[in-house]
Amino acid sequence: MLPLPYLAAYPPQLLAQVRGLIERGELGAWLARRHPEGHAVQSDRALYAYVAELRQRHLRNSAPLSKVMYDASLHPVHGALGTNAFVSRVQGSRLKRSNELRIAALFRQAPAAFLRMIVVHELAHLKVKAHDKAFYQLCCHMEPDYHQLEFDARVWLTWRELEAGGAPAR
Repeated sequence: MLPLPYLAAYPPQLLAQVRGLIERGELGAWLARRHPEGHAVQSDRALYAYVAELRQRHLRNSAPLSKVMYDASLHPVHGALGTNAFVSRVQGSRLKRSNELRIAALFRQAPAAFLRMIVVHELAHLKVKAHDKAFYQLCCHMEPDYHQLEFDARVWLTWRELEAGGAPAR
């Protein structure tokens, strides 16, 4: 049976449906029908503007972001699609705090909805650090289809690895 590490926590019925699509060679077509639109957010500058607009719309009172960038070293096999770095430094008598948001570079080729989902996820960490009920409520406030998009993004990651040459990484 083909391992599906990105989907391990989902119910067996969903896993069976995904495995069926894989066996019939229809997973890529299914994803293309569900999420046909790409995005134009290709540079770090465009990503910063995209994130700033979402932050302004949903989290006006959150801490400002000092850096937003695509990071080629982030990869789902190592458990990270995006990261937040909260750094506090003492400079003289002042405490300087910076927030950095990094998104895995593979999202440059992702459908627009998946980029939005990962950005919403990372922005939610500005308010709620833990992955708890309040965190996911905030994610759903910013993106009502958050949970479906997260599932679809995991299916997309599985498809990418299958297309790249074999079974998804364990």
